[in-house]
Amino acid sequence: MKIKDILASGRPTVSFEIFPPRKDAPFEPVREAVTQLAQQRPAFMSVTYGASGNAQANTVQIASFVQACGVPALAHLTCLTATRGSIAGEVDALHKAGIENVLCLRGDLPKDVSGPTGGDFAHAVDLVRALRPAGFCLGGACYPECHPECDHMEDDIIHLRDKVAAGLDFVTTQMFFDNNIFYRYLSKLRDRGVTVPVIAGIMPVTNGRQIARICRISGTYLPSRFKAIVDRYGDRPAAMLDAGVAYATEQIVDLFANGINAVHIYTMNRAEVAGRIMANLRNIVGG
Repeated sequence: MKIKDILASGRPTVSFEIFPPRKDAPFEPVREAVTQLAQQRPAFMSVTYGASGNAQANTVQIASFVQACGVPALAHLTCLTATRGSIAGEVDALHKAGIENVLCLRGDLPKDVSGPTGGDFAHAVDLVRALRPAGFCLGGACYPECHPECDHMEDDIIHLRDKVAAGLDFVTTQMFFDNNIFYRYLSKLRDRGVTVPVIAGIMPVTNGRQIARICRISGTYLPSRFKAIVDRYGDRPAAMLDAGVAYATEQIVDLFANGINAVHIYTMNRAEVAGRIMANLRNIVGG
């Protein structure tokens, strides 16, 4: 099923993200996580594009298993070092696996590459244009606090508008911890003519060590009340788990209450965390 049709229903939906195993790591823990997450009946599950030589095979394999569990899959695809030939090969693999949904991403430059990549795609919009004729439902990423490599929010929104014009059916946000940031961003998008569905990305933070990495990668703003939670419970794993689940649940309830009907949870492959959040939302999403 295509995600654009799921979103068109207008009902509150929750989706999950999962990532394939690292190179040479066993698949079984990921398969088990998918099986457990599928039991929560998410609207769909996205599968990230790994950073190893067999990344595409891993993504397609896990996405195919997601669908075997009865959940629509969204396969991530990056393009920064790709050629038109390699993308054509990946399109063929996705079609053969029955994957209908693709998240179009530029991706990051591999650590061992500097200078020209030798690829045919400089930006995600180039990938969107290449995939549009292939019949996929296409998603993209957006950044409520501006892309970390873009100096101005207005420019970032222009880039997003270009991707939508090229053929995106929906976009999913980077994580945020203050819903007001999302509401202001969504208003700016609508004012500037970006009308596709915007899925709100929520990251349940269940251990204090995640915070430093989150800030380093994305520069995400941390509200004072969130910092207080981490300061108080960050070195107490069980307490931080409870607090992180509660904080993420509160964000999601507020989003639904304010008419945002699509939420994406960055699960970090932790099915128990997603399960606890969904238990809190059971009567809200009609589980």
